[in-house]
Amino acid sequence: MIQKKILKKYDKQNMYGVLYDFPVQVCNAVDIAAKVKVNKIKTARINNIVINGLGGSAIGGDLLRSYTANEIKVPVYINRNYTLPAFAKKDTLAIISSYSGNTEETVAAFKEALARKCQILCITSGGTVEKMAKKNGCLVVKIPGGLQPRCALGYSFFTLLILFTKLKFTSDKSSEINDVIINLEQALTEYSTLEFNTNEALRIAAVLKDRLPVVYSSVDVMDVVNLRWRGQISENAKILAYGNLYPEMNHNELVGWKLNEDILKKTAVVFLEDKDDNKKIKMRMKITEKVYKKYASNILHLSSDCKSRLARIFDLIFLGDWVSYYLAILNGVNPTPVDAISYLKNELEKVK
Repeated sequence: MIQKKILKKYDKQNMYGVLYDFPVQVCNAVDIAAKVKVNKIKTARINNIVINGLGGSAIGGDLLRSYTANEIKVPVYINRNYTLPAFAKKDTLAIISSYSGNTEETVAAFKEALARKCQILCITSGGTVEKMAKKNGCLVVKIPGGLQPRCALGYSFFTLLILFTKLKFTSDKSSEINDVIINLEQALTEYSTLEFNTNEALRIAAVLKDRLPVVYSSVDVMDVVNLRWRGQISENAKILAYGNLYPEMNHNELVGWKLNEDILKKTAVVFLEDKDDNKKIKMRMKITEKVYKKYASNILHLSSDCKSRLARIFDLIFLGDWVSYYLAILNGVNPTPVDAISYLKNELEKVK
């Protein structure tokens, strides 16, 4: 059991409360998007979509691309750069996703989207992005501020999902979203307790402590969940986390599980699995696990039994967020600050 006084000692900015409120954030995001009028966007003229963002503001776009890959009829490209891809032009819907509104790479991409006369949709809590959007008559969806961008996934994903439904890029997802909310509320009861015996997130964090997490999943369903786990562990628990996707890793990385045994024995492999994973990929995971067992200290198999695909995705995202939080506490660090990123931004400001 973790005592509450330990949480208070390390969790200075109350990330526990932010995680606890995540189901409410999802509901708020749905309500915000439901009120948005999208008549400024002319969907008949759109041949591709470029979602521009970095870090926590980009992960929502990643999830949208992955989740809608088998349904959406136009290409969706996630742009984590200062510049737009060469194909972006008048037939492009450029989505500007910056939680703070001041992400310099995204602001630069926004300026380029304006110059290329893309149709533009902005999602932000304010800052430069909001000012530019209003000045240039762009559609801007205002979301609440005050969070770390990585903690605003409900706003960055569900707002987009509802807007894509309104723009007729996807079918109505109300039923799946309701499944997500119900499951999150149920999972919250478990993850918010501080007892190892009844809290899976806490037990997993204990396994990962003093280990290098290596996260594997299929490229189909859990690809972005995999990315989310690694990002949250790095930012919250302040340790490196590595990962890759099947089947690609079978064609290169697998061979690396041989030498540097002193390092490999400090790894813990986490499989993020889904019932809709390709049958051949399931077999690949089963066979290659035999290789990892020779070296890794632990191997975890994690999956969700939720009915809808979207609920299963967020079931494992929510679990991973809590795992990273408890791992921070077990490591004796404050999960909220990202000092290295703040240092980088400050140094970049000096050379402008």
